[in-house]
Amino acid sequence: MASKYLTVSALTLALKRLLEESVNLEDVWIKGEISNFTPHSSGHLYFTLKDANARLSCVMFRSQARSLKFKPENGQAIVVTGKISIYEKSGNYQLYVERMELDGVGNLYQAFEELKQKLNAEGLFAPERKRLLPELPQRVGIITSPTGAAVQDMIKILRRRRPNLDILIIPALVQGSEAPLSLVRALKQAAAISDLDLIIIGRGGGSIEELWAFNDERVARAIANHPQPVISAVGHETDFTIADFVADLRAPTPSAAAELAVPDQQAYCRNLDILCKRLNLSLKRRLQSERQHLVNLITKRVFAKPQLLVDQRRQNLNILRERLIGLSTQHLQIKRERFSKVVGKLDALSPLATLQRGYSIARKNDGAVISDVKQVNVAEQINVKLAVGSLACQVLNKTED
Repeated sequence: MASKYLTVSALTLALKRLLEESVNLEDVWIKGEISNFTPHSSGHLYFTLKDANARLSCVMFRSQARSLKFKPENGQAIVVTGKISIYEKSGNYQLYVERMELDGVGNLYQAFEELKQKLNAEGLFAPERKRLLPELPQRVGIITSPTGAAVQDMIKILRRRRPNLDILIIPALVQGSEAPLSLVRALKQAAAISDLDLIIIGRGGGSIEELWAFNDERVARAIANHPQPVISAVGHETDFTIADFVADLRAPTPSAAAELAVPDQQAYCRNLDILCKRLNLSLKRRLQSERQHLVNLITKRVFAKPQLLVDQRRQNLNILRERLIGLSTQHLQIKRERFSKVVGKLDALSPLATLQRGYSIARKNDGAVISDVKQVNVAEQINVKLAVGSLACQVLNKTED
C-alpha cells in the first residue's frame, strides 16, 4: 500500500481548479449542435453540445437563460461561451454557459465590437457631442416601420402626454438588407424639414439579426450628423446598438422614448396651478405686510402732527443762526484786533511817522534821496519833504561832519 494517496474528492477538486484556472479556456467560443435538451422547472437549461467526434455536457442557469433571444431546440447549431469546470458529484467536466447565440451570430458580435471601437475612436460617442432635448417640442418626427406595434405605442403615449403635439411619421424599413439605406434616406428627409424639433428612430425588440440595421455604419453616421436631436429607441432594455451610442439620447424601449421626448402636459398644468397658488399667496402676504407698514407710518407723530416737526426744525434753525452770528462776530473782532496791531507796527516803521517828529527827506530833482552832502553841489536846487508839504530849496553852503 502506498504511504501517500489522494482521495477521489481531492483529485476531482485538483482537476477542477486546474480547469478553472487555465488561461487558454477563458472566454472561448465553442460551436456545436444541441442534443438532449432539457429545460428544468427551476429555469436552468441542461443540454449536450456535440459535433461529429465529441460531446460536451452543458448547463445554463436561469439568470443567464432569461436573456436568450431564441428558444433552444435539439438539432440547432449554436455558439456558446462560458466556464469549463467539473461537477464533483459525478466527476464529469461540463461547460457553464454564460452566453448562447445561433451559429453565425458570433460574427455579428465581432463586427459590432469592431465598429463600436472605430466610431468611439473618432469621438462620435463623446458626451460633449450630445445635444439637450427641447423642453417643449412642437413637432416630433418618428422614423420606423409604419405598420409595427412600436409606432402605435409611441403615438399613443405622445398623444396622451401632449395632445396638441404635431407628429410626423417618416416610414422606413427596420430590418433586412435594404433597411440601412432606407433608414439613411428617412434621416435625410427629416433633416430637410426645418420645423422638426426632435427625431425618434427605432423599432421593437428582436434578435440581433433583426436589429442589425441599427448597427450599420451608414446609419450611425447619419444619426451623428443629423441637425436635430435624435433619440434612439431600438429593441428592449437589454438590447444595445451602435445607434444608441451615437444618438443624443438612448431610450430603453420605443415607449420609453415617447415618454422622454415630450413632457406630460397634465403634469405641467398641475405644476402651473401650484405655482399660481404660491404666487397668489406670496402676493397676498406681501400686500398685507406693506399695508401694515403703511399703517405704522401713518400712526407716527410726524404724520399725525406735521406742523410740530416744522416748528422744531425752525427752532433748531434759529438756534443755529444765532450761533453762527455769534461766531462770526467773534471771529471778526479777532481779525480787527490783529489788523490794528499790524497797522500800529506799520505806523511805527513808516517814514511819515518820522517826519511827524520834525525830520525831513531831501531829494534831488531826479528823485534820488540825499543822504550825503557829497551828492549835491553848492547852488544846486533840491526838494525837501516835510510832514506836511515840501520845500524847493537852493544849496548855499555844505559842511561835512
